[in-house]
Amino acid sequence: MAQLDDLAFFQHLARAGSLTATARELGLSLSAVSKRLKQLEARLGVSLASRTTRRLTLTAEGELYLSRGATILDELGELEETLGDHRAELSGPLRINATFGFGRQHVAPLFSAFCRRNPRIEGSLELTNFPASLFDQGFDIGIRVGEPPDSRLVARRILANRRVLCAAPSYVATMPPLRDPRDLPSHPCLVIRENGSDYAVWRFQRRDAPDEERAVKVAGPMASNDGEVIRRLARDGHGVALRSWWDVHDDLAAGRLVELLPMWRGVRADFHAVYHQRRHVPLRIRAFIAYLEREMAGRVPSRVPPRSVMTGESPQ
Repeated sequence: MAQLDDLAFFQHLARAGSLTATARELGLSLSAVSKRLKQLEARLGVSLASRTTRRLTLTAEGELYLSRGATILDELGELEETLGDHRAELSGPLRINATFGFGRQHVAPLFSAFCRRNPRIEGSLELTNFPASLFDQGFDIGIRVGEPPDSRLVARRILANRRVLCAAPSYVATMPPLRDPRDLPSHPCLVIRENGSDYAVWRFQRRDAPDEERAVKVAGPMASNDGEVIRRLARDGHGVALRSWWDVHDDLAAGRLVELLPMWRGVRADFHAVYHQRRHVPLRIRAFIAYLEREMAGRVPSRVPPRSVMTGESPQ
């Protein structure tokens, strides 16, 4: 079964991206990893990668060995799981990617509970500023806002979500008039600054006429690249924020923030679990996604408590 061991080794190598990272991941010395790669290339008679200790670049043959090898290992896993689906105990590797804010607050607790229930799962949750590629980095599941444009991925919605315009009561008490999203340029808006732009574009839909939309350029004296910082600035009364419902529902319920313009709502920003499209999805992946679908709704209430709404219009 040396060929299967080699396939699995090369999957680790390609995912880690360097000899050093592979050695650390597998608990081997750097020289042992380098020697094994040389032996694999000698057996196959081709060069699979150009490498330094810090970086690995696959050759065309390496890319083919990686992709076809992944298919073979998946099919083997499918066979074993098909034979063992009757067993109650899940097992095997489960690699998940999510962004920092939502990942810390909601994915991590459910990941922890799922792995506690299934101790034979080899779980890994990696949080990144931006969604990572499932194909390039070997993740089984990615937690994403919106459905993926890549047709090779399947998306299952785990949480309905919209963005909410909100501010602290202290700001609301003295703020300029705000009757329509087009009034926002006269307010200090707290924007997420990720691309160096001096402004952001906030998009809204009218609740009683979803086809009616507003796209408004907003700016303000304070900004951040981190959503948690923006939420804190809003609570401290520095201005108006447009934040996801999952992020601010506790503040709205407690009165630390109030919703503005409830006749208008931010565009949908639903969360999906995405995974590779294939004939057989491993049972551990299906089970974790089903667990997210079942448990996530209990972590985030579905609507704003009435006492948290502040506006001059009647909510619908």
